[in-house]
Amino acid sequence: MPIIVNLDVMMARRKISLNELSERVDLTLSNLSILKTGKAKAIRFSTLDAICKALDCQPGDILEFVNDDKSPSNR
Repeated sequence: MPIIVNLDVMMARRKISLNELSERVDLTLSNLSILKTGKAKAIRFSTLDAICKALDCQPGDILEFVNDDKSPSNR
């Protein structure tokens, strides 16, 4: 998948646990864990907004696009 989720990196930089972030953004631990591990298929803008506010960051700090088309195996 070309979208990489760097939520764990931002959480470490802000020294915040999954439990604390879950409480701040009002999201279940399981849903936040799915997002953190990159297994989520989608994210609501309202959720992204809440996460960015809680971590004092930009969406680009959490989500990263990696172009898979440039790898030799995909040609």
